[in-house]
Amino acid sequence: MDAVPLRIVIADDHPLFRNALRQALAGRIDAQWLEADSAASLEALLNATQPDLVLLDLEMPGSHGYSTLIHLRSHFPAVPVVVISAHEDPQTIHKALSYDCQGFIPKSSDPDQLAEAIQVVLDGDTYLPSDMLALAEPEAEVDDIGSRLSELTPQQYRVLQMFAEGMLNKQIAYDLGVSEATIKAHATAIFRKLGVRNRTQAVIALQGLEMEKKAL
Repeated sequence: MDAVPLRIVIADDHPLFRNALRQALAGRIDAQWLEADSAASLEALLNATQPDLVLLDLEMPGSHGYSTLIHLRSHFPAVPVVVISAHEDPQTIHKALSYDCQGFIPKSSDPDQLAEAIQVVLDGDTYLPSDMLALAEPEAEVDDIGSRLSELTPQQYRVLQMFAEGMLNKQIAYDLGVSEATIKAHATAIFRKLGVRNRTQAVIALQGLEMEKKAL
């Protein structure tokens, strides 16, 4: 009986990067490569099939910095997540580790380093490049908003994302195929879990997870 191939998801909104990464790793890692270009498409993919690994860009459409990482670790804990990021500063790495990623790979890494990182994580260990090992100690405390966000159900998280997109309750209800009363109930639960009073405060709390933009 043939062995089931590894299933690895590349979650990044740039098709050229996804294609380049897949081609660079194809001869090094024997796997079925799946792709997602947004937080929503990634969640749909995870609900349809359980991959062996997710390679996650923190800045996809529908993501607010670390929010997708937090959501994945809370609701898909069996799937290891490796962050692939152009941000290589200590704060980004500390945060990602604090939110329980299994590895951090700079986008500047060469293919051999990428393959090594994936194999290390698939073997059950956490990966950091050798020049970043001094940053391996996570922050002592995870942000309170990160902890609160992890308490949201998948549907509540989706509604919060739609709040952040500026959608009205009526629009959200239509898109999700539920009643406006259901959306209001979700909103009440979201506000309670995040410790806020209204939609604006909820969106501000979510945006607090975004990474600082670097000056050009």
